[in-house]
Amino acid sequence: MKKLAHVLSYPFSVLFYLLFGLNLILFHPIQWICLNVFGYQAHKSSVDYFNWFIMRCLNILGTTFDVTIRTSIPNNVPIIIASNHQSMWDIPPLIWYLRKYHPKFISKIELGKGIPSISFNLKYGGSVLIDRKDPKHATQQITKIAKYISRHNRSVVIFPEGTRSRDGVPKPFKRRGLQTLFEHAPDAYILPVSVSNSWKLQRYGMFPMPLGIRLKFVVHPAIKVGDHASAALIETIESQIKSEIVH
Repeated sequence: MKKLAHVLSYPFSVLFYLLFGLNLILFHPIQWICLNVFGYQAHKSSVDYFNWFIMRCLNILGTTFDVTIRTSIPNNVPIIIASNHQSMWDIPPLIWYLRKYHPKFISKIELGKGIPSISFNLKYGGSVLIDRKDPKHATQQITKIAKYISRHNRSVVIFPEGTRSRDGVPKPFKRRGLQTLFEHAPDAYILPVSVSNSWKLQRYGMFPMPLGIRLKFVVHPAIKVGDHASAALIETIESQIKSEIVH
């Protein structure tokens, strides 16, 4: 059965990438129109449904999503969503299932150009792009988005590992980004999220995409940043996130 599934993954991957590519191309002008004609809220909705369609494309591969939210997430407050990072496929479920909180991203600068729909959203949807080779620039951009979520009561997603874990084993958390967010968004709540199994979608690189992968997301209880010392809070959320990762 495993051998048959691997053989079938090739034609299903071709179909997936055809539909995924069409999704990228279709939603690029939709996003532009929504933002420039109807404004922020329309653009935000177009991004939500762009990511919903990505999830439906993944369903073609037999991919399923198991999302558990173990908290009543506070409303009308800035939120820092801290998650482990296994692949690019972590992102659409985070956007869709937490769409009520307007998630923005701290993303590497390379993703800000050349990718239809994705680059447009990162540049114009409220996210920030950082040069990982320039710590000063990165800190300035993280400070900028901390102030943004505080002003608008929205959320930012940060991957404290700093890069993807390609085998599902989480890397040690880097503290600077979180500490900068805590300092400049002291009224925020932090929402730890554990992601499991998305690395398996890229175990062979970008092709083929394996069939029948079940992605698991656990959203832990929200913690008020101002109630805890920064170092202790980072240790707490790192422990929480790693405790629910399935290897």
